[in-house]
Amino acid sequence: MTQRSTFPKITTHVLQEMKLNGEKIAMLTAYDYTMAGLLDESGIDVILVGDSASNVMAGHKTTLPITLDEMIYHASSVMRAVTRALVVVDLPFGTYQGDSLEALHSAIRIMKESGANAVKIEGGKEIVQSIRRILSAGIPVLGHLGLTPQSINKFGTYVVRATEEREAVKLIEDAQLLEDAGCFGIVLEKIPAELGAKVTDGLKIPTIGIGAGNGTDGQVLVSHDMLGLTQKFSPRFLRRYNNLSEGIKGSVQSYIDDVKSVDFPNEDEQY
Repeated sequence: MTQRSTFPKITTHVLQEMKLNGEKIAMLTAYDYTMAGLLDESGIDVILVGDSASNVMAGHKTTLPITLDEMIYHASSVMRAVTRALVVVDLPFGTYQGDSLEALHSAIRIMKESGANAVKIEGGKEIVQSIRRILSAGIPVLGHLGLTPQSINKFGTYVVRATEEREAVKLIEDAQLLEDAGCFGIVLEKIPAELGAKVTDGLKIPTIGIGAGNGTDGQVLVSHDMLGLTQKFSPRFLRRYNNLSEGIKGSVQSYIDDVKSVDFPNEDEQY
């Protein structure tokens, strides 16, 4: 039987206990009230209000255009629906890089205006001062290493990261640095499975993988991808658990047919 935690509320401390107990952490994205409520009622451990909203909600090609105000809007919508899951919100591009004080102000705005439980920030050594500044205010921080989508223009590609020894060594060092700084966990994105397991085994804090193999302490996917609402994005690490895009289109087409044929509304559906 699949092991599921019975904690009434997931906190950063609970995630640490889950790692110690060997229970995997399940994490999905949400950007609105309805989806967040469904995920929470289903028993998801962590909800990520990801800057991937830039792609799946606003139609941008990258995560870079989404603003802090927009992230706060999405996070606030999610928080109104959630009672159990830990809610983590991405700090968007341009709100923390190079200025630790701006990073602190950005994180405080997210926490105060949305009521979220934690923030997530991409990068290692380069942004550790921002992480420390945020943590100094008592705000929990989830790190993010490996493929960092906000740096897409630097790397120019979404290929697997840390396949070469030098980058792998840096990732291991960055992971330890983030743990030492006080992060409660780290997302590892699109790295070799062997490296994902190695990093996980070397840390006391939990790791959440996305394309990082099954040796991490948990997994995260974008809900719209996992449910088949989106179809154009098909990386190797994605498993589709449904094909809702076809179901929705079929329902809409049936509705159109019923309206056109005056089958809807029928006598039982009118006053």
